[in-house]
Order: sequence, then structure tokens, then C-alpha cells
Amino acid sequence: MAIANRTIGVVVGCALLGSAVGAFAQDWPQWRGPNRDGKVAGFDAPQTWPKTLESKWRKSVGTGDATPALVGDKLYVFTRQGGDEVIRCLDAESGKPLWQEKYAARAVTGAPSSHPGPRSSPTVAEGKVVTLGVGGILSCLDAGTGKVAWRSDVFASHVPQFYTAMSPIVVDGMCIAHLGGEGEGAVIAFDLATGNQKWKLAGDAPAYASPVLMTVEGAKQLVVQGEKSLAGIAVSDGTQLWRVSTPPQRRYFLNSATPIVDGSTVIFTGQGAGTKALAIEKRDSGFAAKELWANEQLGTGYNTPVLKDGLLFGLSDRGNFFCMSARTGKAAWTDTGRRDRFGAIVDAGEVLLALPANSQLIAFKPSGKKYVQVAAIKVADSPTYAHPVVAGKRIFVKDRDALTMFAVE
Repeated sequence: MAIANRTIGVVVGCALLGSAVGAFAQDWPQWRGPNRDGKVAGFDAPQTWPKTLESKWRKSVGTGDATPALVGDKLYVFTRQGGDEVIRCLDAESGKPLWQEKYAARAVTGAPSSHPGPRSSPTVAEGKVVTLGVGGILSCLDAGTGKVAWRSDVFASHVPQFYTAMSPIVVDGMCIAHLGGEGEGAVIAFDLATGNQKWKLAGDAPAYASPVLMTVEGAKQLVVQGEKSLAGIAVSDGTQLWRVSTPPQRRYFLNSATPIVDGSTVIFTGQGAGTKALAIEKRDSGFAAKELWANEQLGTGYNTPVLKDGLLFGLSDRGNFFCMSARTGKAAWTDTGRRDRFGAIVDAGEVLLALPANSQLIAFKPSGKKYVQVAAIKVADSPTYAHPVVAGKRIFVKDRDALTMFAVE
């Protein structure tokens, strides 16, 4: 049961693409940043890293593993307090509450009960903030006031074993979410302004990964990792363009890694079967996915690698940092240090920033030759399953029940 409880960390939530009103280059408006690729612009890495980071403010916000969204001078935080799921907006510089909205949340029972808060990260786009609660309630609020625009519970009675974790995506005026539970699910597009259903593709159940956007031969499509398959879905009408089977979920692996898009190539991992790359090709009859390479020995457990300069940097399912060629799948190096398999890695320019569940922020060089660590700093006294939000000289860290803003000087 201890392993099952830790597995809930996968449920670390997974959150949205679209143009956020008032957005800046340093914004983090959705799951894994502006483009869902774990990259952030404008981070100023110090010449000499300190042993500790200065805390500018710390605020108790409630339990949950959802990563906050940052847009301009506002932070959007999604947590659980008591029996409610709470969506709140904070001033990023001071932590001062600006507004909040809440509703009664579904009870989380069994092994997942040690993580009762949301795992799905909020997204801010087109003047709205969208959240997906642990019980499948999808909410859309006005980002400026917190007023509810619409709410949907179409799949609230059927959620995954460890509750919801995928983060919805906003694109072309639609909020698109993969909803449902074991054995039954659907990818549904809702009109962002009204909540009216635009299209629905029934089929594979959701896993704990989040969809990403790619364009091949002018066709805009979502890449969606489900319970049993990886698929490309047309943004315009929900047509399935291609599909490949992926290893089934099992005790230690729950399809929790977000797919990685590199042009017309999709790289996927997280099933305990290594890492694979597919070429998505346009053909007369539509689209097809062709395997480019497979590394069956090296892959992730509960994190998504970042792609930088043709290299993939991740935290392996054995708890080691690794570097792999995105062109061939060949391992460049694997660090010998053992860490938790749960974690987040961010491409912050001169350095990669990793935050494993042990709450130690690690900075290392984006080198293809060897692992070079430049800093390891404790940033919380409780486990951290959310991504660090990095902006300029600021790093926002959500731990078990609090949010802290650190300054990097």
C-alpha cells in the first residue's frame, strides 16, 4: 500500500495552450509552461549559486499537486481545503489574495486518499482560467474576477483509479479535455466562452498524461496519451488521424508522461518499456505513425523529459537523471545518483532545473557529455509533486499545502 500511495504522485496533474490575455515572455500559463514543453524564457541563473534561496513570501493554500499558473502579476492556484476544491488568484509579488471561488469536491478514498487535492493544473487563456477537479468537474472562470463562466460534470461519475490528472488544453477558442475512467473515456471539446460541446471522440480512457499540440502538413492536431494508446486527433472536428497501441498501465507505471513533440516527431515514454519516437506522416488516406527508434532500457516513470538542443533530459524510472539523443534514442549518459522517480525538469536556459519529490531543487548543466550538477537547494519541508514555476529571478514552489515565492539572486 505504501507503493500505491506513492504512485499517487503520478497524479501530479498534468494544463493549456492558448493566448493568455496580458501574457509576458516569463509567464507560465499552463501545464509545463507556455508551450507545454517544460521551457521557460528569461531566467537569470546566478554566476554562483547560493546554498539557500531567500523566501519572499509563503502562503498556506491547501493540499494538492497542481502546478500554479502565472500570467503577468497574477498566480492562479488550484487546491483542496476541507471538503472544497478552491480556485484562487494571488498577487504574484506579495501573495495577497485577489479572489477565490470554491465548490464541494468529491471524496478521495482508498490508496489515493493521501493525495486528496487536485492533480490537474489550471490553465489561463483568452481571459479565462480552466480547472479539472479530482472528481472530473471541469470549470471555466473569468480570470479577472473569478466569476464562473460555466461548469461541466459530464464524466463526474467515472474517473481514473487515481482520480483525474490530465490538464485540459485551450486552443482555437475551445477547452479540450480527456475525461472518463478505466475502460471508458472521451476527448471532448467545449466552447471556451459558453461551455457548449463542439465535438466528442469516444474511445480510450484517460491516463495521467496531458495532451499537446502539433502541426503536420498544415493539419493542427492534439497528441493524446490514453490508457492503452497514443493518438493524433484533429483539433477542428475531433477526427482521429492516427493511433498506436502503448503498453498497458500496471502497478508501477501509469502512463503519466506528457508526449514530446519535435516538429513532426512524437516521443513518448513512461510505460516502463523505455522510450520510443514516431514520425507522423501525411499520406493519401490521411496520417500514419512510423516508428523511428526505440530505447527499451531507458525511460521515465512519473515525469516528462525536456528536449534541448537535440537531447532529451529526464529522470529515469530507476531514479537517475539521464540524457538521450532525440534523433537516435541512444543514451548519452546516466547519472549514478538515485532519486525519487517523481519529479519535474525545466529548461531554464543556461541550466536545467529539477525538482524531485524530495523537495530539493537541483540545477545541472544541459551537457550531452556528462552530468554536471551546479546546485542542490532544499526548498520545502514536505514533498513537492508540482512543477516549479520559474520566471525571471523568481521561483514559485508548491509543496503539500503551501506556496512559496523564492528569489534567485
